[in-house]
Amino acid sequence: MEEEDEVIGFLDKVLEDEDVFYSGELELESPLTPDRGLRSFKLGTDAEKGLEMRKMVLSGVLASEEIYINQLEALLLPMKPLKATATTSQPVLTNQQIETIFYKIQDIFEIHKEFYDSLLPIIQQWDNKATVGHLFQKLASQLGIYKAFVDNYKVAVETAEKCSQANAQFHTISENLKVKGPKDSKECTTSVSMEALLYKPIDRVTRSTLVLHDLLKHTPTDHPDYPLLQDAFRISQNFLSSINEEIDPRRTAVTTPKGEARQLVKDGFLVELSEGSRKLRHVFLFTDLLLCAKMKKTAVGKHQQYDCKWYIPLADLTFQTLDDSDSSPHVHTLPEHEIEEMKNKISCIKSEIQKEKKACKGQSRLDRLKKKMFEQESWLLLHSPTIPFRIHNKHGKSYLFLLSSDYERSEWREAIQKLQKKDLQACVLTSVELQVLTGSCFKLRTVHNIPVTSNKDDDESPGLYGFLHVIVHSAKGFKESANLYCTLEVDSFGYFVSKAKTRVFRDTTEPQWNEEFEIELEGSQCLRILCYEKCYDKSKLNKDDNEIVDKIMGKGQVQLDPQVVQSKNWHMDVIEMNGIKVEFSMKFTSRDLSLKRTPSKKQSGVFGVKISVVTKRERSKVPYIVRQCIEEVEKRGIEEVGIYRISGVATDIQALKTAFDTNTKDILVMLSDMDINAIAGTLKLYFRELPEPLLTDRLYPAFMEGIALSDPAAKENCMMHLLRSLPEPNIITFLFILEHLKRVAEKEPINKMSLHNLATVFGPTLLRPSEVESKAHVSLASDIWSHDVMAQVQVLLYYLQHPPISITELKRNTLYFSTDV
Repeated sequence: MEEEDEVIGFLDKVLEDEDVFYSGELELESPLTPDRGLRSFKLGTDAEKGLEMRKMVLSGVLASEEIYINQLEALLLPMKPLKATATTSQPVLTNQQIETIFYKIQDIFEIHKEFYDSLLPIIQQWDNKATVGHLFQKLASQLGIYKAFVDNYKVAVETAEKCSQANAQFHTISENLKVKGPKDSKECTTSVSMEALLYKPIDRVTRSTLVLHDLLKHTPTDHPDYPLLQDAFRISQNFLSSINEEIDPRRTAVTTPKGEARQLVKDGFLVELSEGSRKLRHVFLFTDLLLCAKMKKTAVGKHQQYDCKWYIPLADLTFQTLDDSDSSPHVHTLPEHEIEEMKNKISCIKSEIQKEKKACKGQSRLDRLKKKMFEQESWLLLHSPTIPFRIHNKHGKSYLFLLSSDYERSEWREAIQKLQKKDLQACVLTSVELQVLTGSCFKLRTVHNIPVTSNKDDDESPGLYGFLHVIVHSAKGFKESANLYCTLEVDSFGYFVSKAKTRVFRDTTEPQWNEEFEIELEGSQCLRILCYEKCYDKSKLNKDDNEIVDKIMGKGQVQLDPQVVQSKNWHMDVIEMNGIKVEFSMKFTSRDLSLKRTPSKKQSGVFGVKISVVTKRERSKVPYIVRQCIEEVEKRGIEEVGIYRISGVATDIQALKTAFDTNTKDILVMLSDMDINAIAGTLKLYFRELPEPLLTDRLYPAFMEGIALSDPAAKENCMMHLLRSLPEPNIITFLFILEHLKRVAEKEPINKMSLHNLATVFGPTLLRPSEVESKAHVSLASDIWSHDVMAQVQVLLYYLQHPPISITELKRNTLYFSTDV
């Protein structure tokens, strides 16, 4: 009994005493030593850059190995005392259960301990000629141990869970394992569950291929390590492909069919919200009914057919408003950053398709890329719309469509209302009549493909990429005075989105807006202008975030002809709509021109002047313009919906630019009176017009390399070191903006601006390729805005998601080895 008490007492001590560790306590010599700081980041030849990044990757590997070994050690810690109790009269677990739960952990621990001990001295005494390939090759050759672990993993987790439920003492142990922190860490230990630690080897083995990919990428092909790393990479890839990872298939809700009649008037693809899920439907408007259908899945070679989901006779159709029903289904919208991420992915694939066409290597890869782009564009088409279009059957249920454009919603409503003016009789179709009508839809349809760019023919125009400057001047033709404003929509990725809105001109028949907007175009071919009468009826407001209650007075559109808009001069035009004429001007700046940064010839201002010159002149650490704009945004704009995303009026921004450039005495008064979006726009414009981006031309390639690293520790080392390498005014200003954007994101529930949204807005502004690099790499107008922009956003997002960074800590912290080789 005394022996049993001792063993159980030791198990309790495992939980309480963080100094008790697995037999043969690890003494990992920390590679972090103060005298091994990185003093400067040298960017020389491509080969030197590669070797520089190679050291970064390896230092990250070493740091993550130390963490991984500590995790494995914590997992092994209770194994010995558990085995000791297994032979007593009060076993916590049986030997079989212990063997199942801890299967192969000891072997994996020993493999990685040996790898770490061999790699550490090489990193500490680094030389560019040092070889590590043999270590990675040996590690890859031992992946068979992981195969055994992976095969047993599911059983191990299930056994641990069952034992935890059956035995309170094991439950306490398994929920509170102590993991030592790295030697340089302030935290001695952290508590982690056994289930979480059992997953670590799975995570590690799937990441090994990524680490080897990073190493190969930054190892010269003539380096002795290259063939060894290639071999390790091949082994690792083959191993990964042999593991069948269980992926939960996406659940798709199935809607129940309901019920649907003569000349086809209009048809098109709409997103229906059905039983909580978004469904892409083909909607057909006939002279006496509206039919909602979906394409049937048919075998290859068979004719495509539609399946009717429901129909409503136009005599029974009404447009339901929120006032009519308090039980309208909740419209779930995805975070904006997920939509932006998908757009960036699509842009990347477009670039790959263009390169593949030029390479002329074969059709199979091109077909795969096109298929992938079609899938991603279809996803975007399904998840982007947010404007509700409610349709109600007086004798039945209601239906909800989601549209991305109020213009489109208005067209559907007007077409239905026009037909309803005729003397319509309610029609009821027999099942045979409905089947015949649905069958005819395939031949009658006018819209054959879903509106995605991947469905375009190769000879069709790709649209415009860049910035469209639009001045909305005035409107005439209103019969009565009203409160009037305009919105501007453009098409991108196959659907229209609202991009700008004028101020409301009150109580007039001839509004004079004269407002200028800068609209980003992404393959756009058309500009739409909608004119509204503002609704001030409080009973109709704030019913739904996406509900538009204002009355459309007129709408019209104009094709964006590249020959017309790409001239340097403004092009004036008029859109006629329902007897109303809206006068506007526009000019277009292509994307490659928009990347150019023109230094100011006058060094007295702040726009277009080097940040070091401005801070030195002002005797400040952060430019006055940055401090004042941020202070004003935080004072009265931090809860503004879409702050930094919504464009300010261009004329207001220009007025503020002039005031800051001329150091106007009344600048503080101007700021307090100015629209907050104009102030936010002025701050963005300041950074965009810097002669060199804030994160510098010199370090741009390194930031792109660093953010692409797969190993988290290597990425951390690289990204922090790159910050240290910035000139002092740049780094202090960058950290100042970083903390401001974090405070803005804290108000996300109100302002709808997440960290990712803010990174999307500011990433390409603070971090851009130099003009030389742009010319060297951009072959297509959209290329620079695909892979590069996604990486620029990710760089800023990395720092925004990082724990607070102080300039003092940044200067004090060091890396694993000196770069001064």
